[in-house]
Parts: sequence; structure tokens; C-alpha cells
Amino acid sequence: MASRIMGPPAFDDAFIQTLDTLFAWRRDVRRFRPDAAVDPDSLRACLAAAQRAPSVGNSRPWRFVRVSDPARRAAIANSFSRCNAAAAEGYDAARAARYRALKLAGLNEAPVHLAVFCDDATDTGLGLGRASMPETLAYSVVGAVQCFWLAARARGLGVGWVSILEPARVTGILAVPETWRLVAYLCVGHPVEEHLDPELERHGWQAEDPRGAELFER
Repeated sequence: MASRIMGPPAFDDAFIQTLDTLFAWRRDVRRFRPDAAVDPDSLRACLAAAQRAPSVGNSRPWRFVRVSDPARRAAIANSFSRCNAAAAEGYDAARAARYRALKLAGLNEAPVHLAVFCDDATDTGLGLGRASMPETLAYSVVGAVQCFWLAARARGLGVGWVSILEPARVTGILAVPETWRLVAYLCVGHPVEEHLDPELERHGWQAEDPRGAELFER
């Protein structure tokens, strides 16, 4: 029996405004409440939303790994500390001091850590759409991260993307297949504070970009 064909839902102005607000409040969170656990059903719902992300050739190459083992979490935090110290050395003295004052990760406070990998060896989709642009496989994973992030924000959870890490070392710490490439390391939990403006603007690292969305014509 053929499934019934349903028309697309109608998204009214109120929904569109709420969606725009959700995008505005999707912030990179670094300060989490360590005493507030993440509801397992909420986490599963966010992961389900990530599965709806578009992917090149319907390859669905994302692989989410929850990192709960204390020793592995500590090893990843050590990787962050090394990379963070090295990054500070790349600035002049004044900028380096400002850099060191920034809080750039919530690794020690966030109740949930998620490592998100791209499975470069996946045969799902049979390579469709990526022969000339293989990087679209990793781009698909980024789309899944964004879907997860928005679903988390809608449920009152904060997400922080930690990029100051050694990808090969994290892959080894987590003992995942060698064909899995680290794309994102996410801290997830309940925020200590809520701010509409980006943290890097609020703490003086950079000014607000006055250009907004730019569209170039050719």
C-alpha cells in the first residue's frame, strides 16, 4: 500500500520569528553548571535531530562518540592545555595576555562530552556527489553538528565547540577506527549564564562585524 502523500507544513510568521530567535541564541557556551545533569531523553532527541542533517549522496558520515571515561576526558583536557599554551605563543605580548584571559573551553565543567567524527571510509551513498569535492563528506558532518546544536539550544542546553585540540591524539585516546577523522569536540550542558552577544565580542577579543550578511553578485 502506497504511503499517503502529505503536503508540507505551513510555517507562519510567529514560527519564523521564533526560528530566527533560536539562531540568534545559538551561542558557543564555555561555562556550564557541573551540578546539572543532561536529561538522557533530551540528548537522544538532539542526536535524532542531527540525523536529519543533509549529507552528500545521503552518505550520513557522522559518528558521535560520548566520552564518559574520566581518564580519557582528562587526556583530552591535557591536549587542550598544550594546544592552548602553544596558540598563545603565536601572538604578541599584549594580545597573548588577552588570549590567556579568555575561557575557550568548558571541558572541566560540562557533564557531556561528544566527539564527532567523519567516517572517511563509509560506503553509504557509493561516493555519490563527492568525486570532485571529497571535502563535502566532512562538510556533511558540520551540518549534523549544527542541527544538534540548534536542537540543544531549543531544549535549554548549551553547546561549546572545542577546536584547540590535537586531532590525531584525540582519535588515539578514544580508540576509534583510523578512518574516522575528528571534526568537532562538543561540550554539552546547562549554561551558567545566558548572553545574546558572542563571548569574544563581550570580552573585547574582537569588535562586532558591522557588515552583517553580504551577498556578492557575479
